[in-house]
Amino acid sequence: MVTPHLSAAPGDFAPDVLMPGDPRRARRIAETILQDARLVTDVRGIEGYTGTYRGTPLSVLASGMGMPSATIYATELFRFYGVRSIVRVGTAGGIPASVGLRDVIVATAAHTDSAMSSRRIDGVHLSHTASFGLAAAAVRAAGTGEHIHIGPVFTTDHFYLERPLLFEQLEAHGTLAVEMEAAGLYATAAAEGGQALAVLTVSDHVRHAEALTPAERETDFDRAVTIAADALLAETNC
Repeated sequence: MVTPHLSAAPGDFAPDVLMPGDPRRARRIAETILQDARLVTDVRGIEGYTGTYRGTPLSVLASGMGMPSATIYATELFRFYGVRSIVRVGTAGGIPASVGLRDVIVATAAHTDSAMSSRRIDGVHLSHTASFGLAAAAVRAAGTGEHIHIGPVFTTDHFYLERPLLFEQLEAHGTLAVEMEAAGLYATAAAEGGQALAVLTVSDHVRHAEALTPAERETDFDRAVTIAADALLAETNC
């Protein structure tokens, strides 16, 4: 089946999908961790690949930037291609001082200021949570250490809006980082009966003038990708 945004044929996607935002990251993941990867879609430059990871089928598809784009691709994967699990592997901005550049966050929940989820069920503020099995598997794959963080993130539609007071309030409530897709992915998975998780690499910090370069953003997230792929593999084999 060809959807408005995917040109893959039925069966082209594996049941489990890694989802970076950037198509170049999708290509890099396919080249570095998948065996026998083949391009299955490239509509609008959004590339998707399918291969195997440690002998198990695995796909990777870019989501584009922001919740509207990510929810389109996640919905089509779940609804039309038989995908059961999607793990977002992307970047985030650290909020508390304890979260540093290149640290990895397993996002167990995602707060949001977006109106997208409020329109799903009238009068209800949805709780955007990761699938427990995937989150637990990712925590096991990540191990322990000062550079691994487990907890909620904040998903926003605004990249450049300056809101220092908001970040202080979010930090006071245990929020680890800010990003732009996880809440939409979690809500879509819940609506479509799928599983979802975000494993994020900290690429910049909202409190400090420090950030990874574009090249570093593309290449310095290998650990998060491995954690995500191992979590999907563990859930497939359990």
